[in-house]
Amino acid sequence: MDRRTMLIAGCACAALPFAHAQSFPSRSISLYCAFPAGGPTDQLFRALAEAAARELKQAVIVESKPGAGGTIAPIALKSAKPDGYVLSQAAISVFRIPQMQKQPQLDPLRDLTWVINLTGYTFGIVVPAGSPWRTFRDYIEDARKNPEKINYGSTGTGTSPHLAMEEVAANAGVKLNHIPFKGSADLTTALLGGHIMAASDSTGWAPHVESGKLRLLVTFGSKRTKRWPDVPTLDELGYKTVSDSPFGIVGPAGMDPAVVNTLHDAFRKALDDDKVRELLDRFDQPVIHMNPAEYSTWARRMWDAERATIERLGLKGSM
Repeated sequence: MDRRTMLIAGCACAALPFAHAQSFPSRSISLYCAFPAGGPTDQLFRALAEAAARELKQAVIVESKPGAGGTIAPIALKSAKPDGYVLSQAAISVFRIPQMQKQPQLDPLRDLTWVINLTGYTFGIVVPAGSPWRTFRDYIEDARKNPEKINYGSTGTGTSPHLAMEEVAANAGVKLNHIPFKGSADLTTALLGGHIMAASDSTGWAPHVESGKLRLLVTFGSKRTKRWPDVPTLDELGYKTVSDSPFGIVGPAGMDPAVVNTLHDAFRKALDDDKVRELLDRFDQPVIHMNPAEYSTWARRMWDAERATIERLGLKGSM
């Protein structure tokens, strides 16, 4: 091959990523939701997918991949091509569960491309309306008198609702019985059916609180919510726990930055969609937008912060 031919070939190869980015997307995109169908996250992701599809001019198909505290979905990206056609939700559990496992299945800093952070959850503790616990202090005092006999459910081991409660229990000096579920829908059904005493979860329980079937005892944010201003936070009750749990969208490691930016821009615009905003308001989820660079930096910081939490609670290598 002469020098001129080599130069032409080299230019053609260099242009390939640009050409791919210009044509992306040319077919439908799969978006994995880390929690079960029917729950608040699934509802939000379907609205986001519909709005983003209008920007991308291609379908965005939501697939539910629940389990393992929200890590099954991002783990599935490890076998996907980094071409932007397979994406996943990344819950904050991706920083926790690998550090709790004896044999981690995911390294979030090495295995994922960080596309966009979207929002975060409002968490709270709810009990049936007929429960004897009128306040969260009542619940904790009963747990103090009955070690490991007072239970609560969460959306899975290592999730924010689980670890926040474990931190509260440690700070209060009580032992609770944790019962993990795959997601909000199963958890709420169990609580309404009388199979568990309390639920620690995001606001999938909101309609049942408003209808009077469930009682909200406490929320986990840094300040009280707009919808339930009379309900105190864990922090103001003195339990020194705040949890907002941001989450967003990631892809496999090694994605073309131009493709990442295309996806980011589409989902950023989707956050302003009327249906998406209505769902965010319904579930008391604030917009917490981060672009790819900000999201990547935040991910590295969270990995270190969650390691400290896991070690403090004595959960490192516990799974």
